[in-house]
Formats: sequence, structure tokens, C-alpha cells
Amino acid sequence: MSLSFKELMTAVQGSAAAFRSITKLQPVGGEGDKVFPATYAGGRYATEKRRILDAARQEDAAGQEREVDCVLLDSVQSQSNRAEEALKLAIERQEIELPLIEVDFKAANDSLRSPIANLTSLDVPHRLADAILRDSELADGTRFSKSEYAKKWGRSNLWNATAIYELCPTALVFGMWGSPEKPGGLGAKFERAFVSEIVAVDVEQVEKRYGFRIDPLGSSKNVLLKQKDNGSFEVGGGKLRPSELNHGNIPFDSSNGGIRFRYAEQTVVVSLGALRKLRFPINGEDCPNVNKAGRAVLAAIGLCAGVLASESGTSLRSRCHLWPVEEHQWELLEKPGQLPQSFGLKGKEAAQLLKDAVDHAKGAGLQWLEEKVVLKPSIELVELVRQSQELAAKEKGEGGAE
Repeated sequence: MSLSFKELMTAVQGSAAAFRSITKLQPVGGEGDKVFPATYAGGRYATEKRRILDAARQEDAAGQEREVDCVLLDSVQSQSNRAEEALKLAIERQEIELPLIEVDFKAANDSLRSPIANLTSLDVPHRLADAILRDSELADGTRFSKSEYAKKWGRSNLWNATAIYELCPTALVFGMWGSPEKPGGLGAKFERAFVSEIVAVDVEQVEKRYGFRIDPLGSSKNVLLKQKDNGSFEVGGGKLRPSELNHGNIPFDSSNGGIRFRYAEQTVVVSLGALRKLRFPINGEDCPNVNKAGRAVLAAIGLCAGVLASESGTSLRSRCHLWPVEEHQWELLEKPGQLPQSFGLKGKEAAQLLKDAVDHAKGAGLQWLEEKVVLKPSIELVELVRQSQELAAKEKGEGGAE
């Protein structure tokens, strides 16, 4: 059974806690294959302990729990980025419609060493409160942070989120903290309603890995080189071995040897409790029916994001490609002490659910922007990017700036 719009509205209007999906995954190479998690400060994996029922005794009611090592494979932040990317691709395929703010770099790319693709409010890290949007301009030259859009959403808070709903509703789903003038940390704070992560359970870490990158040119370590100021080099007269300039056979010795695990688990939650904190007054008037309609739209965005992200696959990074060993199922946590209501949801169904919710909200008087807001990067922002690219190129030995 899928989830109907009527059931969505009932869940939002009632006391249901959340929609939830829990899925077990294994490496695409098969159970027990090695994968490589994300690394954090000091090149370490993010580890934790969990208690699970011993697999050999799961049928035994008296089975003993045991503590196992777990490793984070994909964080809440990373999962949110993947979900936003899935929404963006669905917009490009015209499967769904959402308000978007886009920074157009086409003209700026003529002055850049490496072209930059257009960035939208679904790409930038701090969403509506991102500095890239702040330091970009409307077609008439008005800085976005000084625009009428910013004046409206800069006054937003939990009990007056209408302006953000109109301009960038996904910021209310994935969370945001900031203001037009002070983005990314100061200003109104909106908690995440969409939370997802992937954790490897019962982990065995591989302590070391060794190897060589073989040079097809056969550069000898005994031929010494000298680095030149422009990033190139000269042969002889120096003290550098070819391997120090990325030539020759390069050995590697890493403490991050990957992991093996019993199973990985992806948990996705769309919190209705978080959404119920939001209100959407129209012309200063707070209306319960409008609030419920707006919350239903945001819940539908969260469900759509989770479904579309799961359908796009779980290739997290190099040598960390996972595969669900079961169908993705969703649950509605409705009444304490009762089993959750289970339902399936495909991409097309989730897209239709979102459309129905948006149409209902429009009927209640809650509108959002139909046309994309297009910005251009300011002169200062382009210059920051240009000089950063030139410096990076010189540091990597690609030659000096022209």
C-alpha cells in the first residue's frame, strides 16, 4: 500500500511522531566485502558502540545482546546533501516543482581557470543563508542580502516561516541557521525535519594497507629534480626525487585499511514533531488550516527527498558502494504502544503526493514562488574564486598565473 494524501494530512494534523524508513544494506561486492568509510580529523573513522542480538540466537527469546563496534558510513549532513541533489535532479527532469534560487556563473566563467557550474539553493551548504547567495546580485545589481526577498525572510522565525516557505521551503525541511546579513551560524534557527544516516554494524577494521602507484615512464628515484617557481621543474641540480613531484613509482602506506561488517543500516526520519513548530501566517493572520497545509507540503518534500535519494542508489564514494538487501519500506509512527503503519512509496507516487500537498496549500492561500530567482555572482565573489583557483593551480605545479 502507498501513502495517500488524505493519510498524509491525517498524520500531520494528528499526533503522529514521524515517518521512518530503516533499511539494511550490504556491499555490492557481496556480504563481507571490504568498504572504505568517510574519514574525519586525523584520518580517523567515526566509531561508536551499539548493542545487537547475536545473529546465531535471534530465534531464541532468551538470546543475549552483545556490544559491537560500529562505523559511520555516511553522515546526516552528507545524506541531506544527497537528498537535496535527488530533488534537484527531479526538478531538472520536470518530475517535481520547487522554488529555486540559482547563481548563474556563465558570464563569470570567462575569467576563471576552471569553470563553475550554476549553483542553486539545493547545492550551497547553508541553503538560503549561504554566503554565496548573500554575495550575489539580482539582474538590477541589487545585492541579494539587500533585496526585498531578504528583507522578508530575514524577519522569519518558527511562528512566521511564510517568507522562507515562499522562497526556499527545502531550508525548512533540511534545516537552516542564519540571516541574510550573517549567514551560516547567526540568526533564526530551523531544526532539521529530515534526518538520515548510514552506519556499519558489527565492524572489523583492517588496520593497514600497502601498495604502489606504478609509473609507466619508469622514472628513476636516482634522477634528482629541482622545482621551478612557475610550477615546472628542471632535471639535475636539485634534491627532489621524482616521487616528490608525482613522478616515478610512489608507494603508499595507509592506516585506513577499510572495514568489513555484518550489515549496514540506513535510517531515514521525517519528523512531524519538528514541522508542527512552524507557522505560516498570511497578511499577519495565523490560520490553523494554513499551518497544517504548509506542514503537509514540507512532510511531502521530506518523503519525496528520501524516496528519490534511495532510488538514485547508494554509491557513497570510491570503494563504498552499498546495495539494499530488502525493499525500502516506510512506517508512520502514529500511536504509542501500537505497531507502526507500514507503506511503500515509489518516486512517482512521492512526486504526486507532493503535488497534491502543494495544490492543497495553494487552495488554503499559501503560495510559493513559481519562477526561479536568478542571481549573478558579484565582482568581488568572482575575483575571490579566480585568485583562489590561480593559487591552487600554482601550488599543484600547473604553472603560474598568466
